[in-house]
Amino acid sequence: PGASNDTFARILAQKLGPRIGATIVVENKPGASGNIGAATVSRAQPNGATLLLTSSTFPASAAIAPELGYDPLKGLTPIAQLAKGAMIIAVDTASPYASLADLLAAAAKDKGKLNFGTAGVGSINHMATELLASMAKVEMSHIPYRGIAGAITDLMSGRIQMTIASFPSIAGQLKAGKVKGLAVTSPAASPFAPELPAAAKTVPGYSVELWWGIYGPGGMTPSLVEAINKEIGAVITDAEMKERFAKEGAEPSPISAAAFAKITADDLAMWRAIAKQRNIKPE
Repeated sequence: PGASNDTFARILAQKLGPRIGATIVVENKPGASGNIGAATVSRAQPNGATLLLTSSTFPASAAIAPELGYDPLKGLTPIAQLAKGAMIIAVDTASPYASLADLLAAAAKDKGKLNFGTAGVGSINHMATELLASMAKVEMSHIPYRGIAGAITDLMSGRIQMTIASFPSIAGQLKAGKVKGLAVTSPAASPFAPELPAAAKTVPGYSVELWWGIYGPGGMTPSLVEAINKEIGAVITDAEMKERFAKEGAEPSPISAAAFAKITADDLAMWRAIAKQRNIKPE
């Protein structure tokens, strides 16, 4: 409750319900990085009555889960992407690193001596950091926490050297000067942190975006998927939804169901490859 998935689900339900003539009930299904909720929806009838709102954590965690109980590509039907946004690569304010290039140069020089904190093994910020290390050909040591708040606290005290965090989880510390941003993970600069360059300027081709989306059970008809996608697309671009997304450092992303399906499949393939290359296994 109160996290981005829950917040977006509740306002989406309020706005989507009247458009489709239905009362939409939001039920939180926490656990296993969202895989419990995803498995529940995968078992539902493919009639559009049961949907899943999840985030880019879904393909990241699914990539390392030993058994999901469903096929992440066939067991769910991608319907609509709601919004997307960047994460921020941050270091302690006392850090000697003035840029991402400085940080990566230090990591290359002292293999494994730099520590990075994340919200846990298989979290989107963990996988994003492993991808960065892989593409930059450096080694850093992973310190997993039970949530990103612990990592940010230890970053401020200098116990870890860097973290990749979502905009809302670290924006307050950035503004207060308690941590220092080096770059954003999106392919281009973010309107929510325009002073920070894209990491791709230092590591060409690097790109990881947070996103939120809607899925249904596997086997939904294309006509039903298209109808729901159209209604969601009309809702997510209104002023109130834009404002809610902005609080998470995200912007509306009204794309087709086919485009969202491709993003899901591409992300899952990318994270599976990184998990294999970096030997990432669930806790």
